[in-house]
Amino acid sequence: MTAAPRVRLVVLLLSLGAVSASCTAGDDAGQGGPSASPSSRAPALDVTVVADGLDHPWDVVQAADGTLLFDERAGGFTAVLPDGTVRPLRADFDDLYAQGETGLMGLELDPDFAGNRRLYSCQGKQADDGGRSIAVVAWTVTADWSAATRVADPLVGGIPVNQQAGRHGGCRLRFAPDGALLIGTGDNALGTNPQNPESLAGKVLRADPDTGEVVVWTIGHRNVQGLAVRPGTGQVFSVEHGPDRDDEVNLLRSGANFGWDPVGSGTYDESVPMTDPDIAGAVPAVWSSGERTLATSGATFVDGEQWGSYDGLLLIGLLKAQGVLALRLDPAGALEEQFRLPELDGSRGRLRSVVRGTDGDVYVTTDNGDGSDRILQVAPRE
Repeated sequence: MTAAPRVRLVVLLLSLGAVSASCTAGDDAGQGGPSASPSSRAPALDVTVVADGLDHPWDVVQAADGTLLFDERAGGFTAVLPDGTVRPLRADFDDLYAQGETGLMGLELDPDFAGNRRLYSCQGKQADDGGRSIAVVAWTVTADWSAATRVADPLVGGIPVNQQAGRHGGCRLRFAPDGALLIGTGDNALGTNPQNPESLAGKVLRADPDTGEVVVWTIGHRNVQGLAVRPGTGQVFSVEHGPDRDDEVNLLRSGANFGWDPVGSGTYDESVPMTDPDIAGAVPAVWSSGERTLATSGATFVDGEQWGSYDGLLLIGLLKAQGVLALRLDPAGALEEQFRLPELDGSRGRLRSVVRGTDGDVYVTTDNGDGSDRILQVAPRE
């Protein structure tokens, strides 16, 4: 882990007008539907730096007491307490496999975290014999946020990893409304994985958070980077990277096949469509980036009257396109509108995770490397 991050409480009041030209119709919004700039009724947003001096923070979660917990891909948990204190947690990462896109990745708090202090992480893992895999590990966190201890290691194991370069490691965690722990995995750049129901790679999995029993929920994914549960519904959406086009947002349903099948001539053939029409029953995407990729990543729904006309939007972090994409979906999950948030458009570099906190604000991790990364808090201006 890098040197201890620094807290900054500088509120960056970005002007809507100064950046609106960069988010007008169509630039990088994607091909999935109409593109537009935010309406005149859109709330202005304040962006605050919560912590900086970080190196590839991957995910962030917020406990009910207001404490933020984030991780960094090369290893380490850090808490930001409600009073602004930054506290690295003691935790054992001696077996972490961190290479390329794989390392310490998704985080999630147990729905009963206040009672059981249970945390879940997804990480590359290296065994004593040199074998490598991706695993979901369960931890408990001390009441003072000073240490995390493994209590199920692994809770879910045997998720394949790319042994050479760490490519397409996934791995996002979120709880479904019914209490299942959802795990979005990458295909490890192995062409046979996405359509192989016996492989845990290129899938969205459902796991019992107590026993670790796991089932394959959906197949045919390339590299699931985001999972978002729509408040007040049973809808779950995945976000994933396309090869050189067609990043996708998909509305998940049990047993669905989302059509990624890069077997080709026996190699990893990335020229095939993200949703192959030759696969019977392949489910089309809710949204696609079209002719070029934006490198869509973590996603969350905003929820609450304080968000004004933004209430209910699906927000998606963009790595290559450097911003936050907003999608408005109808009750069935079909696309109605898309645009980019002006306050984060191109001004912060690559954005990895976008997470709604327990306080209703949105927390964003940047992904620029070299100790330049930050945790951002985004809130409607009062």
